Amino acid sequence: MEKDRIKQAYLDFVLNEGHPPQSVFKLTQQLGVAEAEFYQHYPNFEAIDREIWADFGRQARETAAAEPVWEGYGSREKLLAFYYTLLEILKNNRSYALMSLRRSLHRIPALSPRVLDDFRQDFEYFVSDLLSAGRVSGEIANRPLVQDGYPRFFWQQALFVLGYFAKDDTVNFERTDAAVEKAVTLSFDLVGRNTLDSAVDFVRFLVRR
Repeated sequence: MEKDRIKQAYLDFVLNEGHPPQSVFKLTQQLGVAEAEFYQHYPNFEAIDREIWADFGRQARETAAAEPVWEGYGSREKLLAFYYTLLEILKNNRSYALMSLRRSLHRIPALSPRVLDDFRQDFEYFVSDLLSAGRVSGEIANRPLVQDGYPRFFWQQALFVLGYFAKDDTVNFERTDAAVEKAVTLSFDLVGRNTLDSAVDFVRFLVRR
């Protein structure tokens, strides 16, 4: 497919030169296709970057879900499996991933770079499904007033993981693996049933008397 050729040519250029091509014309000239062919598939180079990151996320979800143990996992284990699979994909594409993250991650915490827009949308849908299943199983506390905001909370966690990966200088990104486990454990401790939920249940019991 011409679209795949264009995306691969863009990726090869970025890896070889350390920056995007100066213009669509230069890239299509190198490919030997008309400039109009590019615009049939992408509006600009940023759209290719967004699609590449969405591909990383989709591949991580599909690969993790294809494992035989997936169906036996709870929501926490599924999110961990997703992150670890994503990190392996990023390690296999580390030159592009690190270059893209270091170029794109905003210096102001909590703001999402546009390159991750499509990745973010897919991730939040994925997390919403995990949390819904977790509420059914009892792994996630039912908190109607705040739970609609959980996908955004978990997206901040994903940004933390990606930012940590971009700065990690340990062998095979070992500290990032450890950071993922601690971040996911903390987040599920917060959204799971805890002492506060028990206290609210007790107050409700007293009020009903």
